[in-house]
Amino acid sequence: MDEITRRALKGRGAISNESSRFERERRVLVDDGWTANGGEDPPPVRTTVLDDRARSVIARNSSPDIPFEQSVNPYRGCEHACIYCFARPTHAYLGLSPGLDFETRLFRKRDAAELLARELRAKSYVCRPLAIGANTDPYQPIEREERITRAVLEVCRDFNQPVCIITKSALVTRDLDILAPMAAKRLASVAVSVTTLDRDLARRMEPRAATPPRRLEAIRELTAAGVPVSVLASPMVPGLNDHELEAILEAGAEAGAAGGSYILLRLPLEIKDLFEEWLREHVPDRADRVLSLIRQARAGGLYQSEFGTRMTGTGPIAELLSRRFKLACRRLGLNGRRWDLECGLFRPPPAPGDQLPLL
Repeated sequence: MDEITRRALKGRGAISNESSRFERERRVLVDDGWTANGGEDPPPVRTTVLDDRARSVIARNSSPDIPFEQSVNPYRGCEHACIYCFARPTHAYLGLSPGLDFETRLFRKRDAAELLARELRAKSYVCRPLAIGANTDPYQPIEREERITRAVLEVCRDFNQPVCIITKSALVTRDLDILAPMAAKRLASVAVSVTTLDRDLARRMEPRAATPPRRLEAIRELTAAGVPVSVLASPMVPGLNDHELEAILEAGAEAGAAGGSYILLRLPLEIKDLFEEWLREHVPDRADRVLSLIRQARAGGLYQSEFGTRMTGTGPIAELLSRRFKLACRRLGLNGRRWDLECGLFRPPPAPGDQLPLL
């Protein structure tokens, strides 16, 4: 049987669905002669959603490169299908591919709100800002029906738990009735990722995410409601979208963003091959140059895992990008800090059956 060359699928980011680094077998797409549709293009890959039976929901980290110590991710996998997503390799722990599986086989944490409330009530809990969506987007398409992120926000509101949401979805504005009152008490902020202003490039890099204009409109709506917003020009890909850095920051500032940030493209583990495959399919004339520039900014490789450099890279290309970012933020006044939130108001509300306090 002949191996079939995989092609890009409409609405999907990854082209292949190779086995993860933990698997012994290699997946091969072949034509066995039993094609049911007469040799036409294969049917679209459907999204399936399964339950994630997590025992806890707060993830903690001590990385000096990350501005938060704890986070909640209502979902595993992400239907936005961003080809560069650094969370893709986490699907390997589930025995699934970081390729198409990551964006088509999703897991929901239906009891995330209940688990969060239980953990916030623990006597050992120390209030720190909580990131929602640090790994996968909390407002990906299935959130419209699942409403797990909203339930998590309701718990945070009830406990006065400060939160920062990270998203590239305009659906975040649905929850302004929760976020605006929290923001008035310095308990909430939002970071909106704008990778490119080019709608065609965005459609190919982030097939099921909101369009760039819609994300900028979300920044306007959040700002108008009093919610502090940062614009994330991330990831910056040398030779592909890095020339847009200033334009993205300017668009975010014009929409009302108070802060800005960027990250140099990260390609750990399986993402390296997935991204190169995407480049050669969608921008074949620039693929070699983009990969060469990434290596120049990553000490000769496609990724650096060391603290202090994994987010920004090294060498002249990385240094120039950093200098451009700092100058643009200074000029545009994008110096707001999205993690400057109020932790002193944290109070667990009375639980059913609790003894009333003595007066």
